[in-house]
Amino acid sequence: MGYWGVPEGTDCVEKTWITTKLATALGLVGSAYHIVAFQPDSALAAVQRATNTTVTMAAMGAIFGMATCLSAQAREAPDDPLNYFIGGCASGIFLGARTHSAMAGTSACLGLGTLAFFTKVGKMEGWKLAGPPKL
Repeated sequence: MGYWGVPEGTDCVEKTWITTKLATALGLVGSAYHIVAFQPDSALAAVQRATNTTVTMAAMGAIFGMATCLSAQAREAPDDPLNYFIGGCASGIFLGARTHSAMAGTSACLGLGTLAFFTKVGKMEGWKLAGPPKL
């Protein structure tokens, strides 16, 4: 069962596990591209860079999944897109803390929160980014 298959506000552990796995995969792919584009001086530096990026992304995925689910439970509004904004914002705040930058945290909070909000709205309303070509 995928992320959207689990009802909102239920089974927080399962939803958090799914978001953590997805964010970890994204972190691995992103760090691989970064290592290829900006080659480090040694293999140890490459491993450290990949680990740092992947662990940060995994933590952000876990924070998003848990914050979104707990917000849905606490607010008793499981399908409210605001829960996704809260989860995205919590992940952004973590990123700001990780980089020791209040400005990065604030920007990431607003950016990730807004992205998550509109992702949920789009899912609820059936928005399509791409589809079959019009002939």
